[in-house]
Amino acid sequence: MMNTHTDIDELKEAIKERNLDIPFSDNLEILKGNLELNGKVIPNKLAIHPMEGCDAKLNGAPSELTERRYLRYARGKAGLIWFEATAVSKEARANDKQLFLNHETVNEFSALVKKIKDESVKIGNQVPYLVLQLAHSGRFGENKIIAIHDEKLDKLSNVNYNSSLITDQELEELENFYVEASKLAKEAGFDAIDIKSCHRYLLSEILGARTRKGIFGGKYENRTRFIKEVVDSINKEVGIDIAVRLNISDFLHYPISWGTNKKGEADLSEPLKLIEELREKGVKLINVTAGSPYINPHINRPADGEAKKYTPPEHPLIGVERLIKFSKNVQEKFRDIIVVGTGLSWFRHFVPFVAAGMVEKGYCKIVGLGRMAFAYPDFAKDIIENNNMEENKSCITCNRCAELKANQKITGCVIRDKDVYLKPYMVILRKNKSKR
Repeated sequence: MMNTHTDIDELKEAIKERNLDIPFSDNLEILKGNLELNGKVIPNKLAIHPMEGCDAKLNGAPSELTERRYLRYARGKAGLIWFEATAVSKEARANDKQLFLNHETVNEFSALVKKIKDESVKIGNQVPYLVLQLAHSGRFGENKIIAIHDEKLDKLSNVNYNSSLITDQELEELENFYVEASKLAKEAGFDAIDIKSCHRYLLSEILGARTRKGIFGGKYENRTRFIKEVVDSINKEVGIDIAVRLNISDFLHYPISWGTNKKGEADLSEPLKLIEELREKGVKLINVTAGSPYINPHINRPADGEAKKYTPPEHPLIGVERLIKFSKNVQEKFRDIIVVGTGLSWFRHFVPFVAAGMVEKGYCKIVGLGRMAFAYPDFAKDIIENNNMEENKSCITCNRCAELKANQKITGCVIRDKDVYLKPYMVILRKNKSKR
């Protein structure tokens, strides 16, 4: 399954042999034009995906290493920088290394936003559009806050099957934390907030909570109640652009899986209905994704290597095409919103041609990269200025960054940024070796 394709014709042949819908285009100029969103300009059609660095200060503020990462992105010319998962409350944090926006840390977030904008102007770049992802880690956080019980999921995420669920009252109170965090994000200078609803974190879990009783479970109207009420409250009380990074399908078992039918197949009827309702509430930016990095990582990050020797059950090209199709399904139905496509890091230095193909064919309006951004923070600059990406700077999808995050180590590219990230990765290797 290793991506060993040395020229683009060979890659295209591999795609043709599998009869996959993966578009290519040499028209890289299409990636360089800007977009307008609610009166603001997104300078180009290349984005940084929200990738956690696990390097926040204990109080949740950005650290020097956090600042280093985002200033590299600022110099890298991506038109949209989608900030990583930032907890809306202390209980929502995945761990004490996750960013946390609150009244104590808002000034440090503000300072980082200002530095990003100043850095962009200083080197002659247009200021990027900045989205802050507001998150609740749910069952994958230290506090193991869950909306439903499921034997398989509970075992996988080390949740006690007899533990209590978050109550309806607690969820209603949590809505207020999202509103307050949105106010602080606006104060800090972000252009938009993302109500993170993907990868089976808490809000994603609620969307699949058919087995839950009460006003946030069971029927569709209840399972989508939380996110829609949060959007309404933010629109009423804050007045900031709202984005959603949304799972189009969890690829888990029915009845606890969102975007999946009783046969275990992807079923987009509910996700598309939700997007339509969000669109009516003014949500114009949707970041399309699927699956969970903890459960089925091949779904949301097609790769040649995986943490914990996970063996993908399919060729990465199958996973890439699936994510491309999800972007296509959403963008073709909702032409007036901006869909951010995902899943292309596996293509290495051939990314620009697939990205251009997706935008040219109308499969999405912006293409985002995550693991690639860790490895190659100035990928957008090279595409815009040189019409290419360099092979020796590209992500190799070994997913060592995922291993760092899973072990709560500072997270980045072990291969391309080894002066910073190789040492913590070696600690993991030695730890695993001692367990044998």
